[in-house]
Amino acid sequence: MNNVKCKKVWLSSPHMGGTEKNFVQEAFETNWVAPLGPNVNGFESDIQKYLSDDKFVAALVSGTSALHLGLKLLGVSEGDEVLCQSLTFAASANPITYLGASPVFIDSERRTWNICSEQLEIAIRDRIAKGKKPKAIVTVHLYGMPYEVDKVHKIAAYYEIPILEDSAESLGSSYKGFKCGTFGDMSILSFNGNKIITTSGGGALITSSKELKDKAVFLATQAKDDAPHYQHSEIGFNYRMSNIVAGIGRGQMKVLDTHVSNRRRNYAFYKKHLNEFSEINFLDEPEGSFSNRWLTCIETSSFNLREKIRIALAEENIESRPLWKPMHSQPVFKNAIAYINGVSDELFEKGLCLPSGSNLEQEDLDRVISIIKKVLK
Repeated sequence: MNNVKCKKVWLSSPHMGGTEKNFVQEAFETNWVAPLGPNVNGFESDIQKYLSDDKFVAALVSGTSALHLGLKLLGVSEGDEVLCQSLTFAASANPITYLGASPVFIDSERRTWNICSEQLEIAIRDRIAKGKKPKAIVTVHLYGMPYEVDKVHKIAAYYEIPILEDSAESLGSSYKGFKCGTFGDMSILSFNGNKIITTSGGGALITSSKELKDKAVFLATQAKDDAPHYQHSEIGFNYRMSNIVAGIGRGQMKVLDTHVSNRRRNYAFYKKHLNEFSEINFLDEPEGSFSNRWLTCIETSSFNLREKIRIALAEENIESRPLWKPMHSQPVFKNAIAYINGVSDELFEKGLCLPSGSNLEQEDLDRVISIIKKVLK
């Protein structure tokens, strides 16, 4: 074991572009340190221009808070059911419970590892037959790979169920030329420390109307009524992004495309050097999809091989991680309803996320490949 001597290689570490300090320094110099100010407005504008001019952006403290407000604005309340992709991080599902609603988990399909349209329609029909028409659907672009937008949205439209699009991992990805984060009735982004760009912590809610954006900001700033004193007619939240954090985001937006390019380079390198091994499979982009390759993931031939690779990397101070454990298999959701085809369980058993940061150096990538090849040979 050489982990004391070897440089640490992280799965996905923050990567600053250099101009972030300028925006943050301006916030200090002008004393704009509150959850409002020119950086917040500027960051929202930067995101809007990047995604689509017909969208409206509310910058918040996290992707989780954006999911919470998105569900609330879609009318989810106590006793409702919300369909949610099972193969995802817990933050996709947790906000459903904040509102007293129940998540109903939907398994994945093989082409994108995302929500399966067949299982989705089976679930909708079954819930309606049982008198529980779902209030919303939470879809996820897993690891930056767009889900099958056309199929999923056709089903949602037919049954008149709104979609909350979880684009926490997919800023910079697109489907048929349209940016991820623009497909849902509402959409969210995350700027957590490991994401494609980061504000250390942060997120955004994307809406199609200024009225909904204003309502989100109202709720995110403690739902203060228009009065000379503090008056509240609704329960609000402390969810608004600060001007300092937004300054980091403004600098990060300037290097977003470079970060996407670097992460796609990582994927191409891994695939070039591991494609010869039958024990390793990669998730290719279906026609029409463009992935930011936030994380490069492989599917191995067995749980034992996945663990051999993960442990061998860890012994050399290199971080890797199994794919998300499906929500329907999580202890906290053991009583949740789920519509399962076995795909996400198999992916969790055999899948591994490799180091994928946009700041990885060539020697880092070479080390990873060398260790994996030793295991495979």
